[in-house]
Amino acid sequence: MNIVLGVTGGIAAYKSLELVRLCRKAGHEVQVVMTSGAKQFIQPLSFQALSGRPVRDQLFDANQEAGMGHIELARWADRVVIAPCSAETLAKLRMGRADDLLTTLCLATDRPIFLAPAMNQQMWANPATQENVSVLQLRGMEVMAPAVGTQACGEEGAGRMPEPVGILNRLTELADQTEKNNQAWSNLTEFWQGKRLLITAGPTYEDIDPVRFIGNRSSGKMGFALAEVANQLGANVTLIAGPVALVASEGIHRINVRSAQQMFDAVQSHYAVQDVFISAAAVADFRPQQQANHKLKKSPEVSDMTLTLVKNPDIVAWVAQQSNKPFVVGFAAETQQLIEAAQHKRQAKNLDLICANLVGDGVGFDQSENALTLISAHHQKPLAASSKSHQARQVLERIQELA
Repeated sequence: MNIVLGVTGGIAAYKSLELVRLCRKAGHEVQVVMTSGAKQFIQPLSFQALSGRPVRDQLFDANQEAGMGHIELARWADRVVIAPCSAETLAKLRMGRADDLLTTLCLATDRPIFLAPAMNQQMWANPATQENVSVLQLRGMEVMAPAVGTQACGEEGAGRMPEPVGILNRLTELADQTEKNNQAWSNLTEFWQGKRLLITAGPTYEDIDPVRFIGNRSSGKMGFALAEVANQLGANVTLIAGPVALVASEGIHRINVRSAQQMFDAVQSHYAVQDVFISAAAVADFRPQQQANHKLKKSPEVSDMTLTLVKNPDIVAWVAQQSNKPFVVGFAAETQQLIEAAQHKRQAKNLDLICANLVGDGVGFDQSENALTLISAHHQKPLAASSKSHQARQVLERIQELA
């Protein structure tokens, strides 16, 4: 493994020497990048002696750029490790700063980034630092929590750089996990390549008049995540989207609709040639019986209004009833009795798979994370909370297992 080791300013920089030694002993190549602060604590020559490579420390250095520019350095790495990672560096990474070689290559790389923070315990506990860490984790960076103990300043608490052997062990675990994920992705690609997939996403709006409508809080993020991951896997994706403020990648055939009837019409036109249909949209159950042609006015004489609603078509149930139906996946968003309600819905609508999740009080709708339970005829698979993209991949993996 090619490791770019970023060393930032802090007394814990001396531990990075041991980390380099251990990585080299384990057979890894290490290129050290030091910040100006790091060089106040330790000399670059020490790292050069252990790594066998000259230390990189300047963004604008004609000699270094001629040998290996910061872009080439970012591409060379299999993983970028910053240990110790100072509070200043955490803040820079969160803001997307690129004012030195280390932060610039972090912006330029598409490889995994691993952070081992080290700082005073009060600095670590500061809400600003904790917020920075949370944001970086959401962006996919791995943050290893600092150790607890006596610090150089004499204080006690969390903030010590983790021991080098612990960092190396974690890097080894992550490398093994990445290899397994790459193999799983390869297997998943083999299944989905060329498959025809129809997805509905987002809410539907049922107009009352030209100004008002009945809608729901669905953002469409889950359905769009499914479309994006499937597209990356090589599937031929048709996405029927309700009114949402999301962008689909090129290669995804997007059809925009507003109402449940429009979504139903689009599904009827496209389902027959599909291998899989995923109904991720939050389709309105009812619509106004009549839509006013003009804005309904309030008046002093009228203190209430009654709307007569009629049932919308049940799109996913209709597809599941067809003799030429594809593999059908539904969603169940519930506020209580999640598993019971989802099981009943799957059986009543003859679905091959249903994805159940709780909604309300900051859960489910319009969130970046989700926690689905995948329910088939004979199995339940609860998924740990994660990004909707990761949930989407697991849904597609489950379809691969069942279809």
